[in-house]
Amino acid sequence: MNLSRVIRISRPRFWIYELWPYMIGILAASLWIQQFGLQETWLQNDVMQILHAHWHILVIFALYFLVPANIWIYGINDIYDYETDKLNPKKLEWYEALVTPDEQKKLWQRIVWTTIPFMWILWVYAENPLSIFAFFWFLFFSWQYSAYPIRAKAKPIIDMIFSAGHYVMTAVFAWILIAPITEINRRYVVAGMCWCMAMHLYSAIPDIQADSEAWLSTTAMLTWERGGLILCIVLYALAAVLSFSWIGIISLILWAVYLIMMIRTWVRLRDISQIYRYFPWVNMISGMCIFLVLLYRLIYG
Repeated sequence: MNLSRVIRISRPRFWIYELWPYMIGILAASLWIQQFGLQETWLQNDVMQILHAHWHILVIFALYFLVPANIWIYGINDIYDYETDKLNPKKLEWYEALVTPDEQKKLWQRIVWTTIPFMWILWVYAENPLSIFAFFWFLFFSWQYSAYPIRAKAKPIIDMIFSAGHYVMTAVFAWILIAPITEINRRYVVAGMCWCMAMHLYSAIPDIQADSEAWLSTTAMLTWERGGLILCIVLYALAAVLSFSWIGIISLILWAVYLIMMIRTWVRLRDISQIYRYFPWVNMISGMCIFLVLLYRLIYG
């Protein structure tokens, strides 16, 4: 299996999905340090000094969450989803890759060898042992979302929780690299879970027909198209309300953008596969907006 094939399986259009939570986690931790400081450190309260002291491991894992993490997530997903994917039109076109049974062994090798080096780096260089614990939970959620024995993606509601779980754990992991985990605001964690659960549910709606033919039970199949869209709107609204004190009016603007997309999908359900192709761009821009708001707060207070 050559590099280009592995890259295609890793879904380049989704690479930023894991990187944004990672970068947002770093900025959120930096804002907390700027406001409250670290009491037990020779670095005192200087955020830039703290970031400079950790920049090596921060950059290394930024690279991990940009590409290798996506090889892990989508490689495992494609290995366990073959029976469903072979019935899914988007897997048979240029949009996504269909991993055949004869490719699975080589793909497993690529998955393992692009993750193990980062596990070793974390084990050797991480200052806070809890970062290893958080990284484990990222790997667990993204692995057991697709793989047995849990295979969360085939269990309604649990599929959304596991899918959102690995994105949120990416942000938590980034926070722990430089700040105490005890200071993470649970409200913002719940907001992230709501947003990512909605993202997962909307992404699963175009797959309802293929999942149905493969006897795969999902939240999208439980709610069906319009029920799923209503639940997405509610989850995005909860995320906006819970994060308002953190990112302000941007939370409401982003909710309005997703609301418009859900309404457009409702009106043109037959074209959902075409509309969905814009969804990754909306998510990428949303992540960028949150990142820029936090960066502005960090720089200008």
